[in-house]
Amino acid sequence: MVIEHAPLEDELGDVLEKAMRCAGIGEDELAARVEVAADKIRDAFDYRYDFTAEEMSRLAEGLGLNEIGLNALASGRYPLPEIGGLPFCLYPLRTPHGIGVANAYVIAECGSQRGVLFDTGGDVEVLRRVWPTGIRRLDAVFITHPETEHLAGLADVQRRFGPVPVFGPAGAAIAGATSVQEGSRFEIGRFVVETLATPGHAEAHNCYVVRSSGAPTGRALLVSGDILFAGSIGGAYFCSERLKKHVTRLLALPEDTAVAPGHGPLTTIGNERRFNPFVL
Repeated sequence: MVIEHAPLEDELGDVLEKAMRCAGIGEDELAARVEVAADKIRDAFDYRYDFTAEEMSRLAEGLGLNEIGLNALASGRYPLPEIGGLPFCLYPLRTPHGIGVANAYVIAECGSQRGVLFDTGGDVEVLRRVWPTGIRRLDAVFITHPETEHLAGLADVQRRFGPVPVFGPAGAAIAGATSVQEGSRFEIGRFVVETLATPGHAEAHNCYVVRSSGAPTGRALLVSGDILFAGSIGGAYFCSERLKKHVTRLLALPEDTAVAPGHGPLTTIGNERRFNPFVL
């Protein structure tokens, strides 16, 4: 069982801003559309919320958001599931990023000293401090996308662990990495890693589905990078239509799939289907 204490990546104002970006509208247009004062919307961007229940309902309808999840965020009560039942050990590695954290992950057979690393964090010194003491060798490194907070620790990881195969999305231009595309499949020890090409947040972005070859029908893990978060999605900095398409695609995975996002706490596909504000 993984016990989570990480804060959500996004608050209500962040979600409203991302939804507006996806819709291609500004606060004045949204205010006119949903009959909510533009100043109230701008205040939400600064984490000051003063919406009535009726205004929250109109905001959800006007932006095509899940009202239940939106209200849960606004009240600070977004539900998170317990994460258990994975057929391997999962080690979340949190490193500072702005006012939040960026996540990297090690997976390993429980009790083994060998693991597979997904992303490498944004702060080398913190990554060293949070590194699981039992993991002394890496069999592979997978990068979701080439943003600093997900990649900065790569050179240090390579120095510490010696020659390690590194895989990243096609077009990412990561030094020393092999580009992997949609459908690429790797068998690494007792792990099977399947690649999903998911541009949208960034032009070059992959998610990875991890299963245990020893338990092929067991619970899977989705390393979702900056596409799907608990209670939100990534910013549409490259293409909002592709981002939304890939969010829908990820949410079609089995509902017991555990989700390890690039920011924020762990969640599950089933939890996000029910509560994520971007899912209707």
